[in-house]
Amino acid sequence: MTKEKAIKLFHDQKVRVQWDEDQEKWYFSIVDVIGVLADNSCARKYGGDLKKKLKDEGSELSEKIGQLKMLSANGKFYKTDVADTGQILRLIQSIPSPKAEPF
Repeated sequence: MTKEKAIKLFHDQKVRVQWDEDQEKWYFSIVDVIGVLADNSCARKYGGDLKKKLKDEGSELSEKIGQLKMLSANGKFYKTDVADTGQILRLIQSIPSPKAEPF
């Protein structure tokens, strides 16, 4: 796996990341981060609910979330909600978890 498309581990759980050469930024899979922090088997639903909550609160973060094709567990590429480092840190702050600080 190259630097551009990598998997990072946090507490032995995978977080998909992708490097954007043009913008010189890392992008993190939001559903993977939520899965790690919330210990939630329904991370995709939790992510959707969180995105809606942020939008309802008027947060600009929900509008800045992008999508990139990332490799899934079944070996296929699917569009996945992603956030850059600054955005993912703000998102982490909105998830009540003891793992948020070390992340």
